Amino acid sequence: MADTDYVHGEMDIAEQEQTFEGFLTGTVWGSGLIILIVGYATLTLSTGMHWVVALALMAGLGIAGGAFMGMGIAWIATVIGLTALAVVVQVLIGVFSLLG
Repeated sequence: MADTDYVHGEMDIAEQEQTFEGFLTGTVWGSGLIILIVGYATLTLSTGMHWVVALALMAGLGIAGGAFMGMGIAWIATVIGLTALAVVVQVLIGVFSLLG
């Protein structure tokens, strides 16, 4: 067997730890967004709930879930931003439905 300088357990793994932490953070964020999108679509399309009520419920669930998971202020800002975007889209849908 060849002589090497390798000593088991002495390798610096800081970069690997940061990569894995980033992967886990992305997975949690992605899963949270998918849950909110599917929940909103289910409430509005399957149950016939009004879009404003469904949006408010899902925004509240998103903020509460993010706080529970310790996702920080960036998650709350993202949920609020997506909620505002959803309101703009729904208003545009309403305006264009009146024109057509």
